[in-house]
Amino acid sequence: MIITFKSRAAGDVIMFGLVAQRLLEIIGKDPEDAKGIVTVEQLPAAIATLRSAITADKTRHSASAAQEDDDEDAPRGMEGAVALWQRAAPLVELMEYSLKESQPVLWE
Repeated sequence: MIITFKSRAAGDVIMFGLVAQRLLEIIGKDPEDAKGIVTVEQLPAAIATLRSAITADKTRHSASAAQEDDDEDAPRGMEGAVALWQRAAPLVELMEYSLKESQPVLWE
């Protein structure tokens, strides 16, 4: 499943379902809803919540990376799985643009 986040303020953000559902859950939306909206009034709280989750995820990844040995055979940039904070960044950016333009963010 693919979920697309849309706003008149910026280009679409397309994500695989599980990642998008996790981000929707973080901002307090029902991840099982096929369609939904983050209103302009809800955007500041959603952005703050995602930023908090990003900070926590970065901290968690930094701690675990310090404990792991570096894999010298891994190509540069391929050290591990894509983290939640990396996946959330485009959505946060879309929400910030939407807030500046007073536009809601829709998903489907």
